Amino acid sequence: MQSVANIMRQLPNVATAEAAVPKIDAGTVQVINALFRELMAIFPAWKQAWPDQEAIGAAKATWTKAFMAENITKIEQIRFGIEQCRKLGSDFAPSVGKFIKLCQPTPEMLGIPPLEKAFREACRNAHPMMAGKGKWSHNAVWHAAKECGFEPLNRLETSLALKLFERNYVITIRRMVEGLPLQAMPLALPAKAEARRTPEIGNKALAELRARRAALPSEEPTQGCC
Repeated sequence: MQSVANIMRQLPNVATAEAAVPKIDAGTVQVINALFRELMAIFPAWKQAWPDQEAIGAAKATWTKAFMAENITKIEQIRFGIEQCRKLGSDFAPSVGKFIKLCQPTPEMLGIPPLEKAFREACRNAHPMMAGKGKWSHNAVWHAAKECGFEPLNRLETSLALKLFERNYVITIRRMVEGLPLQAMPLALPAKAEARRTPEIGNKALAELRARRAALPSEEPTQGCC
C-alpha cells in the first residue's frame, strides 16, 4: 500500500471526487475508502454529514486535500486518529478539522507539559532576569520558546504571545512525532566556585613580596657634585 504522502501528491485540485477518479490510482482509493468505512462504522449517524454518494465523494476529495495541507502524511497518523474517534462516544462523524486534530497526539501523550503550563514556563524563563537561571522541564518547551523568540514572549500581550507559542508548540509536537531533532536545552551553569581571594592567601602573597624586596641589595646614595 502506498504512503499517504504519495497519495496526496497524486490528487488533482478539483472539487468533487467524480472528477478526480480517473487520476487517482488504486492505492489512493484503497486508503481513502478504508478511512471512510471505518468512520461510518464508528459513527452510526454519519449520514448527517454525508447523506448521499455525491456528498461522500466530495468529502473524500476534501479530506484528502486537507490532510496534505496539514501534513497528515503517514498511515500511522490516520490510524491514531481513528483510534481517538472510537473514544469520542459520539454518534456523529467529526469534521475534517476535528479529525486532523485527533490524528495528532496531545502533549500529555508525549510526556511533555500541556500548552498552558508550557507557555507559563516559557514566559517565566524568557524574562531577562532569568537569563542563565531558567529551569526547563523538556527540550520541547525550550525549542518552542526559542522558535518564538524570547523578546516577543516578553513584549507581546498575553493573548498574542500565547497564539505565537501555541503555533510553535504544535510544530514542535509534530517534529517529535516525526522523529526530527529539537534544539537542545542549555547546560546548567556550574555551581559558583569558591572565591580564591581569602585573607590567608592575601597575607601570604604580601609576605612573599616583602621578603623579595628585603632580599634586594641596597643602593648607596649618589653624592651630588659641588
